[in-house]
Amino acid sequence: MSVPALHDDRRIVLTLGCPDSVGIVARITGFIAENGGSIVEAGYHADAATGWFFTRQAIRASSVADGVDAFRAKFAGVAAEFGPETDWSVHDSGTPKRVVLLVSKEGHCLHDLLGRAAGGELPATIEAVIGNHTDLQRVVEAHGVRFHHVPFARDPAERGPAFDEVRELVDAHNPDAVVLARFMQVLPAELCEHWTGKAINIHHSFLPSFVGARPYHQAFARGVKLIGATCHYVTAELDAGPILEQDVIRVDHADEVRDFVRQGRDIEKLVLARGLRWHLEDRVLVHGGKTVVFS
Repeated sequence: MSVPALHDDRRIVLTLGCPDSVGIVARITGFIAENGGSIVEAGYHADAATGWFFTRQAIRASSVADGVDAFRAKFAGVAAEFGPETDWSVHDSGTPKRVVLLVSKEGHCLHDLLGRAAGGELPATIEAVIGNHTDLQRVVEAHGVRFHHVPFARDPAERGPAFDEVRELVDAHNPDAVVLARFMQVLPAELCEHWTGKAINIHHSFLPSFVGARPYHQAFARGVKLIGATCHYVTAELDAGPILEQDVIRVDHADEVRDFVRQGRDIEKLVLARGLRWHLEDRVLVHGGKTVVFS
């Protein structure tokens, strides 16, 4: 005799962004009810500055008798009612998601994500790790994850073939997220475009302050009292992509650069883990250069 599950955790997640107008919520929730859907989580946001409306609906999958594919096909007609600019998606939380990590030598973010994945805390599998150095290969393989080493030329002008190889390795896994876990290389514009909405970076600064290299040294030189980290989508403009998550920690005059770095690493791990989780759970809607995060 089978024992029923204590929790029915599988969800159909519907996200939508469109020009704001009267009746959107009623139309969407009415459609969900008409199809037997039981809403277990709902988020709404109307942006007065842009005139856009955003929503995320999590529906108990077992309550939709026809399944997610039929639900998605029928909702296409509803989404069309809100105008041609409407951006929407329907995902099944029961479909496993995949992540590929890009690393260099610093391992704190890598260690954290591998540990979360091993402990079942990350709603995805880490399919592979690609590094431009081999320093982190042993720890990756100890977690049973494949490591690819792609060496990069010293001259930035000669790094095209290496980026081509990275692209081929990443795309072979068809990932839902490509995470630059302290990958100390600037992606070329065409690769940023290719991975739009998938490539996620952790920057060791509270952006837009201290963009680029050595932000802790910049912060120390300015005598700041707060340092932070920013998780953002990667775009061709350096460290300027839509922001998923940020956090800060207090420092003072007695701290040195190495103290900034040590404390900053703790913030980087937390901010990256939160931002990645929200992305994988379809909690992030991007409009223009900003995000709406239903955390």
